[in-house]
Amino acid sequence: MVPDIVALQEVDECSRWAGNFDQLDYLRVHGGFDHSLFGINNRRAGLLNLSYGNALLSKHAIGHSQTVVFGRGSVGEKGFLFGEIEFHGRRVPIVNLHLHYGSRWQRLRQIDRLLAWMRDQHRLRRQNWAVQPIICGDFNASCIGNDATASLLSHLADYGDYVLQPVLTPTFPSIMPQRSLDFVFLPSDCTVIQCEVVKSLLSDHRPVFVEVELK
Repeated sequence: MVPDIVALQEVDECSRWAGNFDQLDYLRVHGGFDHSLFGINNRRAGLLNLSYGNALLSKHAIGHSQTVVFGRGSVGEKGFLFGEIEFHGRRVPIVNLHLHYGSRWQRLRQIDRLLAWMRDQHRLRRQNWAVQPIICGDFNASCIGNDATASLLSHLADYGDYVLQPVLTPTFPSIMPQRSLDFVFLPSDCTVIQCEVVKSLLSDHRPVFVEVELK
């Protein structure tokens, strides 16, 4: 299991609670990745300094990128990181998303923000993409019911036939998963070869591994 791209949430860049070291650079070096991208959602200076957010690791070059933060708080803010991966001459857009953990209303508002951003990017950059955007991350909501995950899947129909992975496989908590919170939204330009929720205790969420083939 050797991924080309890894999407991470709540990675520390320089936070006292995590020992004031760059976790992403450590993972990049020791994981054998040539490229990385940080999207900081939270910054706080002072004695209890912190700096953390979403991130991408990639074996392929990362071109255009953007970080969108949903709020203005110094702690607990969520957002998404966008990067265009240069994959063998094809540009693959990826959105790495982290939604609010406690409020359905906030999550739905955050999905609205993402969709508005996607409409603008689709108009400005679609001609550069080999596929429609792949969207992944910690949604803090199941795919069942009237919440953010199901809402996003419904709205993505505007961009084609998206599929959701994994299907009803719990990812949280990692020690004994009972809830499905972590997903990858794949456009019809991608063929799913395999999907696996990996047994790991390195985080409170289990990672999702997806292998796809670009059409």
